[in-house]
Amino acid sequence: MSRRTRDRSWPADPDPLPVPVVDNHTHLDTEAELPDGEAPPSVAEQIARAAAVGVPRMVQIGCDLDAARWTDRVVRDHPALLGGVAIHPNEATLFAGATDPGPDGLVPRPRPEHERGLDAAVTEIADLARGNDRIRVIGETGLDHFRSGPDGRAAQVESFRAHVALAKELGLALQIHDRDAHAEVLEVLARDGAPERTVFHCFSGDAEMARFCAGQGWYLSFAGTVTFAGAGGLREALAQVPLGQVLVETDAPYLTPHPYRGRPNAPYLVPLTMRTIADVLDVDLATACDAVAATSEAVYGPW
Repeated sequence: MSRRTRDRSWPADPDPLPVPVVDNHTHLDTEAELPDGEAPPSVAEQIARAAAVGVPRMVQIGCDLDAARWTDRVVRDHPALLGGVAIHPNEATLFAGATDPGPDGLVPRPRPEHERGLDAAVTEIADLARGNDRIRVIGETGLDHFRSGPDGRAAQVESFRAHVALAKELGLALQIHDRDAHAEVLEVLARDGAPERTVFHCFSGDAEMARFCAGQGWYLSFAGTVTFAGAGGLREALAQVPLGQVLVETDAPYLTPHPYRGRPNAPYLVPLTMRTIADVLDVDLATACDAVAATSEAVYGPW
């Protein structure tokens, strides 16, 4: 294989977990980049493959309007799934008409549906959440400074605050997207008050932030990034969190854990991240899995 040819094949199934856990953040509607001609697996196939290695339940997250509508439908059809819906911060900039580029240099490109405006988009999210008792999460919402300039960031704050208010109104968990915006996310939560069950999805802060968040009673969810060789700081952050406030996720099809970084990700790869969590927290794997499973039900309710 050429060095320039990236391996896009599915990783092998990991060893099964001793106790079933929940993938608390995945995007089953988003197709992984696969080898040419290979069809993506169905939702049923994804669920079955994950269940075979000890991940029988997951939280499907839809964070644009199309994905939120899809999530509303799919969680009705599959008992293994609960759902979360929101307007992602990068979508919020588009609904608000903000097209100033962020540090990544990319200019946001609105689609026709964004002409509806941010208020209308958040209203549809609220309607979906109210109309389906299997939607248990408002999220992912938050701030993303990597892909937004000043106008976009202002729109993201507006959207984030609306989602925080919605989660509190409906008594649902909040899942936060925080990219390069740690202080600003905490500022919004301090000003508006966090929902009772607040989850930092794919936590990316340092040890000091982890201690602070844990002290507030919030939950920190760790994805495949915590397994990366260069993620020593993230593992230090994980070590500051009581086991009872730790969750695990894939954020699939993104953030595939080591040693398969860059290849397709899916809920069946949770065991790789779960083993790192147990190692960092210096507990045996079954104990870690028991705790994460119990915390998942405490946050999202029964499946």
